[in-house]
Amino acid sequence: MGDLMDVTATADELLTRVGRGDQRAFEELYGQVSGPVYGLVRRVLRDPAQSEEVTQEVLLELWRTAARYDRDRGGALSWVLTLAHRRAVDRVRSVRAAGEREERVARRADTPAFDQVAEEVESGLERDWVRRCLGRLTDLQRQAVTLAYYDGYTYREVARRLSVPLGTVKTRMRDGLLRLRSCLDGASA
Repeated sequence: MGDLMDVTATADELLTRVGRGDQRAFEELYGQVSGPVYGLVRRVLRDPAQSEEVTQEVLLELWRTAARYDRDRGGALSWVLTLAHRRAVDRVRSVRAAGEREERVARRADTPAFDQVAEEVESGLERDWVRRCLGRLTDLQRQAVTLAYYDGYTYREVARRLSVPLGTVKTRMRDGLLRLRSCLDGASA
């Protein structure tokens, strides 16, 4: 827990400096917060491409609005993650609204927009395959992959959280990802 407090204190100082236009501080802050921001956004959006896009939007917004950060109202990491959550929720709403607009237009044109049931079934099957394939990993591989890809931690952070050497995490990740790819390739065949 001590490491997180150190990062938060550093992030507080960096965000204050970013608010004054310090580019180096922004680069350092970017390195600290991009993983947690992506992890949070990914949990909300679930789509990797949209999650990357929203993460970049959040970090750009962070650069533009850092001067609004008030250290007395909370920690920098909390502030940044609040920005990320709001932006991710806005994207969900925007995508939902766009989908509803497309559906209305398609109904008016008297043509089916898409087979929603088939889409939901296919999406559910994909999630089931991913869960099934994750279940085929060793516990150690599954922990490392889950922390890195679903929770947004860097390999170094995963190593700290699991109290294992960085090289061990890299090996677990490589082996786990190879097994996942093989399993998922079998699912799509």
